[in-house]
Amino acid sequence: MTKYILGAAVSALALAATAAHADQPATAAHADQPATPATASSTTAKPTYGSYGFDESGMDMSVKPGDDFYDYANGTWAKNTPIPADKSNYGAFNILDDLSRERTKGILESAQTDPNSKIGNAYAAYMDKAAVEAKGMAPIKPWLAEISAVKDRAAYAKVAAKAARAGIRGPFRFYVGQDDKDPETYILSMMQGGLGLPDRDYYLDQSEKMAAIRTAYVAHLEKMLTLAGQSDAKARAAALMAFETEIAKVHWTQIDSRDADKTYNKMTLAQLEQAAPGFDFASYYAANNLEPASLLVAQPSAITGEAALIAKAPMQVLKDGLLLSSLHAYADYLPDTVADADFAFYGTTLSGTPEREERWKRGVTFLKESLGEEVGKIYVAKYFPPETKAAMDDLVKNILAAMGRRIDALPWMSDTAKARAHKKLAAFTPKIGYPDKWRDYTGLEIKRDDLLGNAMRSNAFEFDYNIGKLGKPIYRWEWGMTPMEINAYANFGMVEIVFPAAILQPPFFDPKADPAVNYGGIGAVIGHELSHHFDDQGAKYDETGKLNQWWTDQDVANFKALTDKLVKQYDAYEPFPGAHVKGAFTLGENIGDLGGLAVALDAYHASLGGKKAPVIDGMTGDQRFFLGWAQVWRRNYREANLRQRLVTDPHAPSQYRTDIVRNFDAWYDAFKPAPNGKIYLSPENRVKIW
Repeated sequence: MTKYILGAAVSALALAATAAHADQPATAAHADQPATPATASSTTAKPTYGSYGFDESGMDMSVKPGDDFYDYANGTWAKNTPIPADKSNYGAFNILDDLSRERTKGILESAQTDPNSKIGNAYAAYMDKAAVEAKGMAPIKPWLAEISAVKDRAAYAKVAAKAARAGIRGPFRFYVGQDDKDPETYILSMMQGGLGLPDRDYYLDQSEKMAAIRTAYVAHLEKMLTLAGQSDAKARAAALMAFETEIAKVHWTQIDSRDADKTYNKMTLAQLEQAAPGFDFASYYAANNLEPASLLVAQPSAITGEAALIAKAPMQVLKDGLLLSSLHAYADYLPDTVADADFAFYGTTLSGTPEREERWKRGVTFLKESLGEEVGKIYVAKYFPPETKAAMDDLVKNILAAMGRRIDALPWMSDTAKARAHKKLAAFTPKIGYPDKWRDYTGLEIKRDDLLGNAMRSNAFEFDYNIGKLGKPIYRWEWGMTPMEINAYANFGMVEIVFPAAILQPPFFDPKADPAVNYGGIGAVIGHELSHHFDDQGAKYDETGKLNQWWTDQDVANFKALTDKLVKQYDAYEPFPGAHVKGAFTLGENIGDLGGLAVALDAYHASLGGKKAPVIDGMTGDQRFFLGWAQVWRRNYREANLRQRLVTDPHAPSQYRTDIVRNFDAWYDAFKPAPNGKIYLSPENRVKIW
């Protein structure tokens, strides 16, 4: 199981000293009646942002920290920063992603001049818009004809399997990963699927906003069928929508689908077919040379329900589902008439983005997805200096040590569980920058004049790579992201935390910035990913990566009492009237933020070696730490994008991630918020977990 940090950009220092240290009290200028900070800096090397690593020009000093810490730290930036026309949201992650893509563009343009370069030929094929337009729909017609030729459900199962290998959404999703209860073994995992909209709520929520999206979706299906040269498009679009609505009714919710215990359902193929009659699973898997002795079924009742619906659905509806999924999956490699129509719904209607990205940006994304580590080798050599990796190694050690100290001090955890928690900490594998072993793309055929073929072959290559793990030792060297990603993740089965090269830049990490800002930025990101292994799902996995209850029953009860308080806190957030954050859905990420920031603060204090943190530009060390945290969450959203995230994103919106500080006594000491402040919490209501 893997958890990802939000968005697109992320992200040190000396080894932590053993003694924690409390910073100087807040100055009057930075209590709840803030004044404009002084501009003089005590640092000698100028960081990328501001005088000490934080962009003070983005603050809104008219806002009290105790009313809205996000706006206090970021309000002026938010007011003065438009969202680019090709983006659904914009913030620190996107700024770094833009830089990463510009750098990658340079790599690909250079490679393009070499006729023997695989990445160069792939990029050249993508950039040859004239060739794509000239070919029209011809490249995809054989595949669409294969779908149209399906006559019965046995043939449908085989074509649906072929679609899965081609990266096309079908009735079910499956992949090979670690067996949660036997992490030294790979197993086939299967999940619910079959929806063209992002989540079941889009079909079942009766609000006016969702109803409008459903109307637009049916119109979109009709248009795509028409572009594909299909007849009776209006009636067929309505029939497919009706079928998907029935599928949505049997789908599990996001909250149930993130429960590691509920989604662990091991069965044989024969048991699956008995539990879900109406679909030929044996033929489905055999079409991709799979004969699984056993598999994990994440949502059994949904699979049963979907199979029953497939058994009685008209064949035309089933075929139209695959046809439209194919056009969506490959729209970006087809003429603009198709690509623009696909973007008009998925980009603009669903996310509010006015314009498609420039072609070169989309080309960079395609290369990252198809030949990511081949590009990554060059990227790392050019843009990731060894000293950054070394500094990050030290910072990770500091955070791990701080987590160990926090575990020892927990009042709610038994000594037995604490001993196992330390074993888990000792088992961690941090991965920083790039893989130790790079992927081999020798078997992937790339043609300079065949964009759609390159995309289809790439998807098949990735599928075969994944399926090829069955029966082999665990690929412990493997990465789930490329070095160019602005992100980070935690992998429970591997007991690892992973930080790609491109995230290790300002504002997350800046070697010229004050340590407090770095600890509040990348330090808290490290702590976030570490804390995922101890969140409401990650804590179910032991030091070997096995899904295994290693706490006492009383530990579990104590933990739930604390997490219930955090759920309630986030349930109260309401970005739009009637549209709330789902505290249970976002719980894992909120625990990650709460625990990550706590661990990073402890590590920062320990790094001071018993000395007082200096005051810089009137800011104490703890104030700079919390501002560093707030700065990385600067983000403006388009309304449609934020509404979609409330339904589909397990992360809370950035404003509420910033305001997690309201649970920290050190934040109250630093900024002296008034008790009547909007985000003020009395001491007994502040949530402390890790």
